[in-house]
Amino acid sequence: MLDIADYLNGLAMQKYRPAEGENSLPVLKIKELRQGMCDPNSDICSASIKPEYVIQDGDVIFSWSGSLLVDFWCGGTCGLNQHLFKVTSSKYDKWFYYAWTNHHLQRFIAIAADKATTMGHIKREELSKASVLIPSQDDYERIGGLLKPIYDLVISNRIENVRLASLRDELLPQLMTGQIDVTEVEF
Repeated sequence: MLDIADYLNGLAMQKYRPAEGENSLPVLKIKELRQGMCDPNSDICSASIKPEYVIQDGDVIFSWSGSLLVDFWCGGTCGLNQHLFKVTSSKYDKWFYYAWTNHHLQRFIAIAADKATTMGHIKREELSKASVLIPSQDDYERIGGLLKPIYDLVISNRIENVRLASLRDELLPQLMTGQIDVTEVEF
């Protein structure tokens, strides 16, 4: 798999705390990846970390330690913590390296469980051993024509869900306290 994608390990973000008055970002840890968003309890880091460690909506994130999972991040801009890989490629499309990482996930989970003494994880060498079949250019384009729109829709729907949940969380208290009156609204 290392032939098709780059797996960038995150930073030990406790070393990158924001200075007084400095802009900050929430830190993407395994907890945030599992819940699909950062929350007020999420740690923060300096916004001046190297750009490659800044995560944006739609990035592929692979948790290689503890709870192994691979997913599209759709929870807003944040900093990549250690124990997570940001998966990218200059050679292949997102749908391709996401699908192959996801394909090998159950095997990675089994490897981590076999090696676990406290918290299971996989090593980079396991990524290098994972086989990937490269289709012909015609098949690559045909498969990509099917998978890319599906993955793009998943990403856009998740981003919209986060936006709507934020709007709900902002409006609901105002509705409950009567700050906003909707009695005259016609549906």
